[in-house]
Amino acid sequence: MTDSSLAAPLVLVAGGSSAAGIAVARELLSTGMRVLTVGSDAGRITAAAESAGGAVPLVCDLADPEAVRELAEKIHTDFGPLDGLIHLVGGWRGGTGITGQIDADWDFLHTLGMTTLRNTSREFYDDLAASPVGRLAIVSSTAVTAPTADNANYASVKAAAESWVQSVAQGFGSQAGSSSAAVVLVVKALVDPAMRERSPERRFPGFTDAAELGRSAAGLFARPASELNGARLILDQLPKKQGEQ
Repeated sequence: MTDSSLAAPLVLVAGGSSAAGIAVARELLSTGMRVLTVGSDAGRITAAAESAGGAVPLVCDLADPEAVRELAEKIHTDFGPLDGLIHLVGGWRGGTGITGQIDADWDFLHTLGMTTLRNTSREFYDDLAASPVGRLAIVSSTAVTAPTADNANYASVKAAAESWVQSVAQGFGSQAGSSSAAVVLVVKALVDPAMRERSPERRFPGFTDAAELGRSAAGLFARPASELNGARLILDQLPKKQGEQ
């Protein structure tokens, strides 16, 4: 096992096989973090880890609490305690009005967006709370503050996830001398180079580039916990670097 007292911070990217997961892992690696990236499909997460440029791929069904417990044991044995958990597991399902919010979509969204967050944050809470730079971050949606009948399932699950993170933040804040923070990163939607290439005519107004999400996630470790814990950061309202859209 790596000596965690001497090693760089260890961060787990949950849902790391997506474009967002690759971008976040890549940015974390560029700042000197040790990065583990986890997904449910071995082929996809291995390819994502390679694309990120040095992340360690792990396979786990994050909706299964026993599997997450085994994952935590492996991480603790092989790498040491976590310093960060960036939760990117999720998906989109819409519907037509309130009566069109079907149970199958609710179960899909709740399992991906809420169950996986609950399982991972509970399992690694003690690690994050004890770390000098402990960070939990999720990606939420502007739909939480502007829900519609058509996105009721989606917005409700995102709201529940935000509430869970606020609960974690209260837990961190209740510990004397804590330097840990739980944060909600808010986007309208994410866009990546492949999406732009498929639809070159689109401007994607209000969308957040996956690379910007990566920078925002990595930047959490350089900011004081006192200004982050419990924060809800709307990424499209943050200053952008020159050349970004």
